[in-house]
Amino acid sequence: MDPDAIANVRRFNRVVTQRAGALNDAFLARGRPLGHARLLWEIGPQGTDVRALRARLDLDSGYLSRMLRALEEDGLVASTPNEADGRVRTVRLTSRGSAERAELDRLSDQAAAAILGPLSDSQRTRLVAAMAEVERLLAASAVEITVAEPAHPDARRCVQAYFDELASRFDGGFDPANTLPADDHELTAPEGLFLLATVHGEPAGCGAVKFRPDAPAEIKRMWVAPAMRGTGLGRRLLTQLEEHAAANGARTVRLETNRALPEAISLYRTAGYHEVGAFNDEPYAHHWFEKTMPA
Repeated sequence: MDPDAIANVRRFNRVVTQRAGALNDAFLARGRPLGHARLLWEIGPQGTDVRALRARLDLDSGYLSRMLRALEEDGLVASTPNEADGRVRTVRLTSRGSAERAELDRLSDQAAAAILGPLSDSQRTRLVAAMAEVERLLAASAVEITVAEPAHPDARRCVQAYFDELASRFDGGFDPANTLPADDHELTAPEGLFLLATVHGEPAGCGAVKFRPDAPAEIKRMWVAPAMRGTGLGRRLLTQLEEHAAANGARTVRLETNRALPEAISLYRTAGYHEVGAFNDEPYAHHWFEKTMPA
């Protein structure tokens, strides 16, 4: 890793923590640190499960419990067993907590305006655009890609979201019953595998590959959550699927796609795939691609 890049990241972190008020033990002069204020914001008007909160914020369970206890003692939150699963606790804002969250929102808007205020219009535009780019790249750096069981609930969520999107984008819709199958056993070793991408424990994308003895491997179920598009996650998934295919002896990788997915077509072409004739009878395919793996 480039030492200069590491130094630049550390300098950026120092500037941001100071400018955002993270160094103060009374964030926005409300008598509690930034971490407690962030919890109020994340809990939100609808409340949330403590387990989901911990995963979303990457917090140690003991540390999160202490912060929630402090907020409970202040009368800002209340926790109860989850109605569907008594082993899970749900935390919600009290009326006092909702008022405090609204005040924090108001003060946070003022703080953001104070950052933008001294800048010219062009500087504001540049800063906001740079912040959006940093946010996307930080999200990309937080992605974890692992081999998962196709029947895992998060894998199922990704595949269902993928099917729903195809149904909304394809001419005439999409019916999973009419597409070529990619059953669980075909996406589980030794016949294949399923990759699941997550960000802070939340599903963010997926991809799968079928291994074919003495035949090209087939990539299936490539999908990236809309919020993660533009972060390079699709290429990361594709690259890892190719690596798994090569590790299992495949010298050629194939895939097919629909003309309604121009971003997918662009990804495959820039990743080295070339268009070939139809190699299957997938009813929803308009383009068939193939890539020869390095020896």
